[in-house]
Amino acid sequence: MTDRRASLFTPVLLGGTLIIVVTFGIRASFGVFQIPIATEFGWPRADFSLAIAIQNLAWGIGSPIFGAMAERVGDRKAILLGALVYILGLLFSTMASSPLAHQGLEFLVGMGIAGTGLGVILAVVGRASSDEHRSMSLAIVTAAGSAGQMFGPPSAQLLLGLMDWRGVFLVFALAVAVVMLALPLMKVPERPGKAELAESMGTILARSFRDPSYTLIFLGFFSCGFQLAFITAHFPAFVTEMCGPIAAGGLLDGIGISSTSALGAFSIAVIGACNVVGTLVAGWLGRYYPRKYLLAIIYVLRTLIAIAFILLPMTPFTVLAFSAGMGLLWLATVPLTSGLVAHLYGLRYMATLYGVIFLSHQIGGFLGVWLGGTLYDRYGSYDVVWWVGIGVGAFSAIVHLPVRERPLLAPAAA
Repeated sequence: MTDRRASLFTPVLLGGTLIIVVTFGIRASFGVFQIPIATEFGWPRADFSLAIAIQNLAWGIGSPIFGAMAERVGDRKAILLGALVYILGLLFSTMASSPLAHQGLEFLVGMGIAGTGLGVILAVVGRASSDEHRSMSLAIVTAAGSAGQMFGPPSAQLLLGLMDWRGVFLVFALAVAVVMLALPLMKVPERPGKAELAESMGTILARSFRDPSYTLIFLGFFSCGFQLAFITAHFPAFVTEMCGPIAAGGLLDGIGISSTSALGAFSIAVIGACNVVGTLVAGWLGRYYPRKYLLAIIYVLRTLIAIAFILLPMTPFTVLAFSAGMGLLWLATVPLTSGLVAHLYGLRYMATLYGVIFLSHQIGGFLGVWLGGTLYDRYGSYDVVWWVGIGVGAFSAIVHLPVRERPLLAPAAA
């Protein structure tokens, strides 16, 4: 019988790509709403930042929960439940008029993102892929998140010109509901290796948690979340307030970007566009080179780019140059990290194992977003948070080096 997983492009990959484009595109847009919502209610920057930070933390907490649920009751049921939670969070957020209510509802949104996000989807796609194509399949799904990021923030900015932020949230909720029509594609026969079948989830989790390499990967993913969440939530406002003027009649003006607020949203889209390329390249490289070294290189390059950006005067050119450079590295860590987890610990419980690793990412995301707003309110500047992000990026480059890239299970399981 022909192995349906022998082809790179499978129905599972198509379905996962469609779901990630929409759900990640919406998630990447929340920074665009920071100024409109804070201005309407007169909230300090820290209050909205805490709401987005809570969303990131809930996403992290929910990832291993939905991962375990997917492995117990089925992938599609877990994704559908995540979509329902996502929709309810968006709908109820339109009724929130206090920071506390908004923060609580962002927890619901974050849990919904966990159920429809990369943690569950990558595990499904990984199981549907052959060993030969797995690294690239994971990269394609991750790149789909970048494609969503290309369209999400500019679409949110465009919709804000047509309706208030509540109306945009309603459109987002409808989009999540519609993309669930792709869910029937997310069906893959369970074909775990014999070594994985012989052991329970608890046994494999306990063995993985005792492995120093798993701890190092957990610690290393922290800075990725810190940097990405901080930039996603605060970069549009940062650019709006700090960037030099946009030249009238210039290239940006020619494509309809005549204000720094539009440039801020566009910069997030540039990150997403460039990361489509960066993520696919990372997935391809992960097939031929040790993933731990590739991850260390990515974190070093991120650190150097951030240092250059914060030290140079901010102009539209440096904003776009930073966005392009950071975009090439943005989610390039995800197929490498998830592929490393699958390689070391097998596919059977990948959703749960990667979900725990992803929790570290989202703890970093929580701190990046929350510290961004808190320190901005205290000092009137994001500079301190930028330097913290630079420091944790260098830390992640170092901690990946001792990882032992050798399967913990028998080769048949990985």
